[in-house]
Amino acid sequence: MKNEENIRELAMDVLLEAEKNEIFVKDALNRQLFAHQFLSKQDRAFLSRLVEGVTEYTIKLDYIINCYSKTKVNKCKPLIRVLLRMGVYQMFYMDSVPDQAAVNECVKLAKKRGFANLSGFINGVLRQVGRNKDKISFPTEEEDAVNHLSIKYSMPAWIVEKYIEWFGKEKSAAILKASLEEKDITIRVNENKISKDTLVSKLGEYGIDVTPGIYVDDALHLNKVNYVNRIPGFNEGEFFIQDESSMLVYHISGVEDMVKDNVVEPIRILDLCAAPGGKSTHFAEKLGDKVQIEARDLTDSKIEKINENIERLGLDNIRTVKYDALVSDEDRREYADIVLADLPCSGLGVLSGKNDIKYHLRRKQFLELTNLQRNILSNAAEYVKPGGILIFSTCTINPAEDTENAEWFLSHFPFEGEAFDKLVPENLKDFMETPYSLQLLPGFAECDGFYIARFRKKL
Repeated sequence: MKNEENIRELAMDVLLEAEKNEIFVKDALNRQLFAHQFLSKQDRAFLSRLVEGVTEYTIKLDYIINCYSKTKVNKCKPLIRVLLRMGVYQMFYMDSVPDQAAVNECVKLAKKRGFANLSGFINGVLRQVGRNKDKISFPTEEEDAVNHLSIKYSMPAWIVEKYIEWFGKEKSAAILKASLEEKDITIRVNENKISKDTLVSKLGEYGIDVTPGIYVDDALHLNKVNYVNRIPGFNEGEFFIQDESSMLVYHISGVEDMVKDNVVEPIRILDLCAAPGGKSTHFAEKLGDKVQIEARDLTDSKIEKINENIERLGLDNIRTVKYDALVSDEDRREYADIVLADLPCSGLGVLSGKNDIKYHLRRKQFLELTNLQRNILSNAAEYVKPGGILIFSTCTINPAEDTENAEWFLSHFPFEGEAFDKLVPENLKDFMETPYSLQLLPGFAECDGFYIARFRKKL
C-alpha cells in the first residue's frame, strides 16, 4: 500500500487525540478524514479499519500485550501504548499486513516521534507477541465467565456483569458478538427528491452494493462505503443516514391515521431531543403541510446540524428551537398531537457504530441517565394534548432506561399504553415486550438495539 507509514501515523494521531482529549474516536477520525479528503479509497479504508479496530478491541489487545510486557499497558506513555495496540491489532486482525511490517512501522513511528529510547521495548514486546500468537491463554467461560466475555469481546467487565444479569450468559454472548460486527450504512430515501428505484440504480453505477430494508420500505443498506459525504446524492438531499430502528418511530406513531382523521388543520408534532433531525425530517418528508413540526435541542451546534439537514433535504415544514428539555415550557402545555421523546441514554444499542461508548460509560451514569429521562418525560407529559400521543424511545438495551422508565411513567402520569402491534412488521413481532413497547436487541434484530414505547394521554 502506498504511503502505509503515513497512514499509520495518521491512525496513531487519531487514537492519541481521542485519548488525550477524552473524545470519541469517531469524531477524531472524521476530522482526520476531512483534513485528508484526497487520500485514495484504499488508504481511507486502511486508516478507518486500523483506528476503529484498535478501538473496538482495546481490552483484548491490552490483555495480549500485558502477557509479554513487563510494563503494563496502563503504565506506558500514551504514544507507546497506542503503538503497541496498533501493532498487535495488525498482527491479529489484518491479514494483508505481514507481522514484520507491523512491528517495523511501529518502531519507526516511535523513533520519528522522539521515543528512540523506547523503540527497543516496542520491538521486543511485539516480536514476542508475534512468536506466540497461537499460544496465548485466555480465560475460559468455565473459569471466569465475566472475564472470558470481557476479553473475547473487549467489553468492560462491569458491563458484561450487567448484561448477564439482564439477559443471561448465552444471550449476552450474542449481543456482545454483534457489537463488534461491521454494519452496513443504512439510509432513508427522500422520495420527495428521488424514487427508491432510481437511487438504487444511481448508487449501483458508482459501485455501491445496495440491499433493501428489512423492516422499513424507506430503508436501503449500503456496502462498500467509507466516507458518507461522498455517497452520490448525499449533498443533494436524496437520502438521510438513519438506522431502521429509528425509522420505525414514524410508523409506530400512528400519525398517518391521525392525518386521515384530521382534515381541518396540521397535526402538531413536538420533537424534544431532535438532533440531528432524523425523526423530525422523516415525518416532514412523508406528510408535508399535513404536519407542523417543532424540532428542539439543547445547543447551538445541535440546532445548526438539524438546520443543515432540513436545508439539504429541501424541507420547509420544520421550525427549530434551542431549548433545554429539562426546563418546563408553559407555552407548550397541551400543545402537541404527538410528542417525540428520543432521550439521552447509555447508547448500549449502537456500539457497533460507536465503538468506544463502552469505554466512556461509568456505573453511576446508568442511574443518572434514568433520572434524567424521568425529568424530561415529566415535562413531555405536559406538552401532549388530551388524547394525544407520546413516543418514548432510546438507543440502549438497559432495562432501567427502557422498560422500567416506561412503567414508572405510566404509574405517575395520566397516560395509558397504546398498542401498536398492528403497525409493527411481522418479522419484529417477537420483540414486542408489551402491546405498547418494543425492545430490539443487537444480534437478534437486524438493526441497532432500540426501545420504543407509545403512550396516549387520557381525555
